[in-house]
Amino acid sequence: MLKNREQKLRCSLFLYLLHAMKILVIRFSSIGDIVLTTPVVRCLKKQIQAEVHYLTKHSYQSILQPNPYIDKIYSIKEKVSEVLADLKSEQYDYVIDLHSNIRSQQVKTGLRKPSQTFNKINLAKWLIVNLKIDRLPDVHIVDRYLKTTQSLNIENDGAGLDYFIPKKDEVDLSDLGITTSFTAFAIGAAHATKRLPTSKIIEICKQVDRPIVLLGGPTEKPVGEEIAQAAGENVVNTCGMMNLHQSASIVRQATKVITHDTGMMHIAAAFQKEIISVWGNTIPQFGMYPYFGKGSGVNHTIEVSGLSCRPCSKIGYAKCPKKHFNCMNQIDVQKIVSIANR
Repeated sequence: MLKNREQKLRCSLFLYLLHAMKILVIRFSSIGDIVLTTPVVRCLKKQIQAEVHYLTKHSYQSILQPNPYIDKIYSIKEKVSEVLADLKSEQYDYVIDLHSNIRSQQVKTGLRKPSQTFNKINLAKWLIVNLKIDRLPDVHIVDRYLKTTQSLNIENDGAGLDYFIPKKDEVDLSDLGITTSFTAFAIGAAHATKRLPTSKIIEICKQVDRPIVLLGGPTEKPVGEEIAQAAGENVVNTCGMMNLHQSASIVRQATKVITHDTGMMHIAAAFQKEIISVWGNTIPQFGMYPYFGKGSGVNHTIEVSGLSCRPCSKIGYAKCPKKHFNCMNQIDVQKIVSIANR
């Protein structure tokens, strides 16, 4: 009888150890922020063999769909109520909130499961933006994301960011007339104060000695056409012609990448590229500069240091609140060209 009990106990313990934790990761937006969460997803899957589910906005789920470390994706258009019943039925063991807003709080309240929440350091950001008092931690956002997994004994594996491109979205460069090494230039950004003036982009494109492929969405298409027309045959404009995965494919094949503080910068970092990152009203000290882990990527930060008005926002504006736009108008174009032409 005692031997049978011992066998049952061992069997129960074995089955318990076989049980993989089911974990929900929450990040609703946006492109760059979601790419920056990929080390969390990978480490959960590889280190504790967790079943990883991801909750995001519907418009961003395509970024995550090719990711082999994610078992299931839930998405919302506007409200958490769209998926809350389905999330409850999953019976998660743990929730990792990498967004920390009202919607993610609604999810945690509804699920009533153990959770950890990402610290957005909003007070430190407010102090640097409004009073120019620097209390920002010298920690990359990826490491702050990973801190939410410490209670699960997860460690940073140093493998950097992930970005997976579906085979159907791989771009054949010969279709663009590109037969040699080239520089990708991501000309867009969500806010105007994070973008170089068009005249400066044209000036750069005219002086870079290898072909340049312009990257951007439909809103950048007219600007891309203007740049390509002014800069000459050296420039190929793909703005508005490619989906995100296709643009990422072009970045993956580029020799160097010039980019603003935007999602494409982080995609370039995922491919361990040599990046020339151009900063306007935001600053790298917010902790969202290109992240390579222990990889071979290189970042050259281009910014105007010493401006009393910078940073003027943790995100950006439609136009310079001071009306002079010195953070971009004073950018050293020749420094960008010099690095691009090395």
